[in-house]
Amino acid sequence: MFAVTGATGNLGRLAVESLLRRAPAGGIVALVRDPARAADLAAQGVTVRQADYNRPETLPAALAGVTRLLLVSGNEVGQRVRQHQAVIDAAVAARVRLVAYTSILHADRSEIGLAVEHRATEELLTESGVPYLLLRNGWYSENYVMAAQGALQEGVMIGATGSGRLSLASRADYAEGAAAALIAGETMGGRVLEFAGDEGLTRQDLCNIIGELAGKTVLYQNMSEADYSAAMTQIGLPAPIAAMLAQSDAAASRGALFDDSHTLSKLLGRPTTPITETLRAVIAQPEPA
Repeated sequence: MFAVTGATGNLGRLAVESLLRRAPAGGIVALVRDPARAADLAAQGVTVRQADYNRPETLPAALAGVTRLLLVSGNEVGQRVRQHQAVIDAAVAARVRLVAYTSILHADRSEIGLAVEHRATEELLTESGVPYLLLRNGWYSENYVMAAQGALQEGVMIGATGSGRLSLASRADYAEGAAAALIAGETMGGRVLEFAGDEGLTRQDLCNIIGELAGKTVLYQNMSEADYSAAMTQIGLPAPIAAMLAQSDAAASRGALFDDSHTLSKLLGRPTTPITETLRAVIAQPEPA
């Protein structure tokens, strides 16, 4: 029996949908904080159970009978190690045979601040004794949709990635890879999978793509980490979020978000989705002359 935590979230829901294309609905469990939000999954035959990272008492019943678990990392930065520990403890008690965890690209050596909690969770899994897979996800192409829309309005995109390349893939690509890995399980031949897009694009490359789609020139303005953080604070982002994003950008300038192993596309059996396809859906095409 397969189970997915955070099954009504952006990644979790896509992972459940991918599992539905690969396995019978009766063998899939959607673990959610609010079961009412998963009514559409229940209507397809998926078992829906309440599971709240912040309420460990909900987890034993949620994991009863589960053999393979996709642990989608929580979204409460600063709380995730505690939350993940609760899920891992419940998985051990329920004798789950495999836990696949959505980590971050090159978590063991990443300079990105967000990697700290992912590394800690990976250590918890290693120490737990439960068989595990580490699905180290790179950045989602969707992370740049809002930036693309803003760049079109201003004619410029700001950032701190310099000439660092970004190996971007769509959220659906990562979800499909997670489902495929969960089903393959112990046959994967290793416990660490570095998931990233096939393309290695700089921010200027992104600007060129945006410009081509919209029929206008879009420039990239590189900034220092401090200046980029200040700029994002000025446009309304909370200071901690701005600092986190700027630090991630600075780390990306040194290669933290680049990977050319093509592990994800090999598992999918197809190329990862080009960011052009993701952006085309949200950028209006120019009217023909």
